[in-house]
Parts: sequence; structure tokens; C-alpha cells
Amino acid sequence: MESVFREEHGRLIASLVRRFGDLDLAEEVASEAIEAALTHWPVEGVPARPGAWLLTTARRRAVDRLRRDRVYAARLAVLQVEAERAGPVPLPDTGGGLPDERLQLFFTCAHPALAADDRVALTLRCLAGLTTPEVARAFLVPPATMAQRIVRAKKKISQARIPFRVPGADELPERLPVVLQVLYSIFTEGYAASSGADLQRSGLAGEAVRLARILRRLMPAEREVAGLLALMLLVHARRDARTGPDGGLVLLEDQDRGRWDRAMIEEGRGLVLAALGGGPPGPYSVQAAIAALHDEAADVATTDWPQIVALYDVLQALAPSPVVALNRAVAVAMRDGPAAGLALLDDLAGEPGLRGHHPYPAARADLLHRLGRFPEAALAYREALDLAGTEPERAHLRCRLEAAERSGAGREPPSGRVPATPAENGEASP
Repeated sequence: MESVFREEHGRLIASLVRRFGDLDLAEEVASEAIEAALTHWPVEGVPARPGAWLLTTARRRAVDRLRRDRVYAARLAVLQVEAERAGPVPLPDTGGGLPDERLQLFFTCAHPALAADDRVALTLRCLAGLTTPEVARAFLVPPATMAQRIVRAKKKISQARIPFRVPGADELPERLPVVLQVLYSIFTEGYAASSGADLQRSGLAGEAVRLARILRRLMPAEREVAGLLALMLLVHARRDARTGPDGGLVLLEDQDRGRWDRAMIEEGRGLVLAALGGGPPGPYSVQAAIAALHDEAADVATTDWPQIVALYDVLQALAPSPVVALNRAVAVAMRDGPAAGLALLDDLAGEPGLRGHHPYPAARADLLHRLGRFPEAALAYREALDLAGTEPERAHLRCRLEAAERSGAGREPPSGRVPATPAENGEASP
């Protein structure tokens, strides 16, 4: 049932906000509906349409509350009037069907009255169904900091009486960057889960791809929409090969590339060409080009690492971040050797955004291991192990730690394996 609640939560909140125009009310009655499900479903069984059951229950709770609370109802009536005065404008019909309710609410929450990061955080937490720690991971900040940011955004909506309405067509370009970041953050959590027993949440990643396809139909002239969809497809194409039969992590160099989804790769490559044509590239288009180079290579050894490093240089200029710098350092290690990559990683040691980000010590550990500096490698593996969120990642790091300790004791020759970091999958943080 937990997986059902996780997957349905975002849709449930979006539907309730759309109906009642109040985010706090939507969250409260959604929680009550889930509590009711925890009581009824173990006895009566999970309904055939759990999402519909939750929505019906939550709507009834909301109506009951409004009938009892005259003050709450009056405030809601004011919001309704303001929304009607603002003149809700439906998103344009491009012939491929209107975006679904959640995508409309993503644009709604991308209101310019809120700070950009607050818009993304609020949408991820309340409408995309990510937990506060999962949203915090996307921003490389502590969960407590993210919780404060979400509360601040909700308070601003309430105090400023920002209406929940679908923006007009002329407002979409201004709000698009926030929506793209939201979709990519959802995809990232699906492709590389931040916690739990599984390495991936394929359903969540697939939902992000679905929404990106709708957005592509809605805004076919926006090259960064094409770039984001391309990036998702090129990375998601490897999903079946990333885990073994036991759910364990399979590194890129060990993956059976015959299990990669070639149709998805070809679609992604075509979108990369569309995204890179007609003007300067955007960050998602550059990341998609990196992912395409990984997918086109026959193996890790023949991957075009010089070109990947060059693309990371472009990406760092467009959207600098410590995670992009981390990924570039690993690519440099593949091009120029582990010592060159380690020097760049050591330069990032003081980056606040990399504290608590386990791929950083994991990358250092692997490079130290390859250089024969086994005690230092073991220390870095332990640090990464303490920070890793999923059991497959922890199991992989435990194996690497044991190998470093055996090598340090002279019982095993140094490993020549490549670093197990986001860079080898063509990924960079949003």
C-alpha cells in the first residue's frame, strides 16, 4: 500500500487544489484520506482504482470541513472570486490533447511572485509527491532547510492570496524553467532513488517522461523541452541493465548494452539534434548530448571522453554547480588518468553542496583505490557508505570497501575499475 500512496499522492493533491483552490486544505484532507485507507483497505482489500477511492474520500472530507468552518469557507470564497477575476485561461490545444491536471498545476505553482527555488521546492513536495528529504537532496541542502523553504512558500501564497489558476499562453515561457526543473528532479529521484530498498523507482521516472512528452507536444518550439525529454529518454533507456537479478547495482562498464532500449535511444538522439539546432544550447540539451555519447559507445573504454569533458566545460559555463564539477572531474579521470581527476576532486573538498552527497566520497575512493592509496580509499568508502541512501548502493560500497582493505593488506591486487559516480551515467544534477 505504501507504493500506492507514494504514486497517488501527487495526483491527489493536484486534483484537490484544482477543485478547492487551497493547498493547505488539499494536504490536510489528502492525509485524512490516506489514514482512512490504512483503516479500510487491510479489511476490505485495496480497491481496483485506489486513486479514485482516495480522491472521493478526500473530496468528501473537504466538503464536510467547509460546511463546518464558516471562516474557512469565507476565505475560500475570496480566493475563488480572485481566481475568476484573474480570468483562467486554458492551455492551448496543440492537437495532441491538453496536459493533464498535474502538469497544469506545475505551471500554476511556478508563479513569479515566489522565489524560483521556492516554486520548485513547493511543487516537488506538494504536487509531485516527493518527501521533504527527497526534495532536499535535489537542492543539496539539509532537510530542515528545505522544510523551512516549503513553509515559507506556502505562507507567501496564503498572505499574498495568489490564486491557483492555469496561466495563459503568454505566461508559459516565463514559468517554463521552473517546470523543467521540477520534471527533471522527479525523473532524477525515479532513476536514482535517494533512499529505500531499490536503486530505482521506474514508475516515477516513467511518469516524468510521460509529462515531458506532453510538454513537448504543448511547446514544440522550445528547444530545452526537447533537450530535457532527450536527456530523460537517453538515460531511462538503460534502466533494465542497471540492476542485476537480485536488484544489485550494475556499473556502466558491466552492463549488458544489449538490454538498453534502442528505440528510446534513437528517439532521444533525434531530439538532441532538434535541441542543439537553431541557437546556443541550454543546460538540458548539453546534458542530453553527454548522455548520447555514453549510449552511442560500444563500451566504456571507447567512449569519447575528450568530447564529454568538453561538453561538461560548456555545461559548467551555462549552469555551474558543484555536482557538474564533480562529474567533470570523473570524466577528466577517464580521459587523463586517476591522478588528474583526483586533483580536481580535492579542489572541491570545501564545497558545501557536496557535503552529504555520497557520490563525491565514492568517486574519491575509487580514484584513490586505482592509485594504490588503499587506506585513504577505505576511509573515503566508509564516508560514502555512511551517506548512501539505498541498499543497493550501500551493498556496492561495502564490496568496494572490503576490496580496498584486502588490497591494503596485500591480499588483492589494485582494482582497475572506473569510478561509480553519476558522471558515468551521463547525469548531472538539475
